[in-house]
Amino acid sequence: MDFELNEIKQIRKRSGLTQSQLAKFAGVSQSLIAKIESERIDPTYSKTVKIFDALEQLNKKNEVKAGSMIHKKIVSVSSDKKIKDVIETMKKHAISQLPVVDGGKLVGLVSESIILDSLMSKKGNTVKDIMEDAPPVVSIKTSIEVVSNLLRHFPIVVVGKSGELKGIITKSDLLKQVYS
Repeated sequence: MDFELNEIKQIRKRSGLTQSQLAKFAGVSQSLIAKIESERIDPTYSKTVKIFDALEQLNKKNEVKAGSMIHKKIVSVSSDKKIKDVIETMKKHAISQLPVVDGGKLVGLVSESIILDSLMSKKGNTVKDIMEDAPPVVSIKTSIEVVSNLLRHFPIVVVGKSGELKGIITKSDLLKQVYS
């Protein structure tokens, strides 16, 4: 993230920090922060880098992570399921896409759109006949920015830890997080 000198005060206040706290975190003096904020000094490059690095670290520390917005109860289907059973599962849980999991491993994705396309083209009767490639899997520590970018291209993002599926994130989950 790029900062401007005149933004330091606003960012510091938004983060709930005093000038002394920011100075301590950045390894500079409180008087330097005060002079920069009042535009009475043009700091050296090295001091500016220290302050901006500290602000960047504060932003990352306060950033929302994937683990805080996941649906932990994963409703999934196996690749050998009949399409009509998948439709029933979607109706029952009021969801529009399901990860396909075989033996604890994510192997694909099936959605309402995929099912509709398969019914129109008479592709097959089971999930393995129609499923698409698996959606991306991210860590519980992945930033909301990365998840947002992935959701522009995929209907869901799966969250995993040490090879185990921990939950999913949909566009709806992201919208709830952003507007809450």
